[in-house]
Amino acid sequence: MSSTALLVTQIGLLAAGLASLALSLHVRDLIRAVAAFAAGSAFVAAAFFVLAAPFAAALELTVGGGLMAVLFLVAITLTGGREDGP
Repeated sequence: MSSTALLVTQIGLLAAGLASLALSLHVRDLIRAVAAFAAGSAFVAAAFFVLAAPFAAALELTVGGGLMAVLFLVAITLTGGREDGP
């Protein structure tokens, strides 16, 4: 893969990750916010993999995308997690 295509891929993955993470801050439904957070973390993990950092990618995917999303979902479930608002 040429260096220009690699750079475009890296920028695209990071932009998609940041967009998903920003979306998770603005979504009113908590379950959708957790899903957007997990997707953003997966995009960042893919960017790490493209940057030739497979251990950082694996750590980001397991901890950021998997473990934190599950913990957030458990916390939402245990607290009765539907937001009452307009």
